[in-house]
Amino acid sequence: MSICFSSRVFNLHSAKNQSFVTRFSSQFINQIHVSSIPYALPSSSLNLSELLKHSRQKKLNPITASTTPSVETLSQSSFRNKKPKDINVLVVGSTGYIGKFVVKELVDRGFNVIGVAREKSGIRGQNSKEETLNQLKGANVCFSDVTNLDALDKSLRNLKVPIDVVVSCLASRTGGVKDSWKIDYEATKNSLVAGKNNGASHFVLLSAICVQKPLLEFQRAKLKFEAELMTEAEEDNGFTYSIVRPTAFFKSLGGQVELVRDGKPYVMFGDGKLCACKPISEPDLASFIADCVLSEDKINQVLPIGGPGTALTPLEQGEILFRLLGKEPKFLKVPIGIMDFAIGVLDFLVKIFPSMEDAAEYGKIGRYYAAESMLVLDAETGEYSAEQTPSYGKDTLEEFFERVLREGMAGQELGEQTIF
Repeated sequence: MSICFSSRVFNLHSAKNQSFVTRFSSQFINQIHVSSIPYALPSSSLNLSELLKHSRQKKLNPITASTTPSVETLSQSSFRNKKPKDINVLVVGSTGYIGKFVVKELVDRGFNVIGVAREKSGIRGQNSKEETLNQLKGANVCFSDVTNLDALDKSLRNLKVPIDVVVSCLASRTGGVKDSWKIDYEATKNSLVAGKNNGASHFVLLSAICVQKPLLEFQRAKLKFEAELMTEAEEDNGFTYSIVRPTAFFKSLGGQVELVRDGKPYVMFGDGKLCACKPISEPDLASFIADCVLSEDKINQVLPIGGPGTALTPLEQGEILFRLLGKEPKFLKVPIGIMDFAIGVLDFLVKIFPSMEDAAEYGKIGRYYAAESMLVLDAETGEYSAEQTPSYGKDTLEEFFERVLREGMAGQELGEQTIF
């Protein structure tokens, strides 16, 4: 059963980083935060073993979607000729960290927004329906299950209005193996199929820049869906997509601000120059995603995007923080070999205890973000390029650090993305 509510008058017209932060004591790694893991297999009826088998196939199965009679006669590109108030935008992952900003941005721009949410949403399902309605104020809220294609499709049909655009902000909360395929591939694909079944002719996907160098399971899941999304557009001339690959989010770089303010050293791997990123604020990213709904220059494009200014290494991020605090820089440099040792131990233990598969994957995620830049990877040189990474928006990391120093990290919690 699907239930649809609205925090305003229901106004649908008939015509939805990455990055890594570490906290250490003097002897042990206490926490590793993984964000945006940012972050799904041929059919929801397949079991996991079949899904993983499909994930390794070189040939990608095309996505098929039937069209309901009520929307069959609509011109698939007609929504771009409408005013925002007449365009129905479905946002999946609407209660997620980025999804909330995207819903707000789309509402502010005057679109008719339908946010899909679980009946118990938020971190560990802590939010009630009432809290979700308040959180997505200005949008119409449809309570359904994106991991169940039949349920999602029925929910959208029950709206009895066509969907013009789907914006997916779905992402695995943990980056674990099963969760990655369930959300980053399967649930995202369900959103595409159900959206097309109900008239959608454009799909905006929030992906991640780190998929350029896929060493992790969630990256493989995202890439598989990206490839099938492109295939769908090739086979259906009336269907388009925009794939957004952002760099690190501000919140994923803020985990040490309060610690440093309290006198702790700033922790970094190696010399602090192993990686770099052009972090982007959540409102700026939401604005870019909203641009993709109507901007014709973003149709059928893979769009890497970073924030304004130059790329910053962990060393430079720490220096900014100490400067804002007026303190002498104090860094704790941790050999990257510690991560390699931990991963080796976990990989060995998985052979004995298969249930530790996710723990081993988390270690690899931490290692990845400790050493890989969140920038465009130059295909010719094999090097990360700050110059080739587009900049967007106006919010800077320094401004974010200033705000956290004043107000704390309230509202920036990583929740289930705290994995160690």
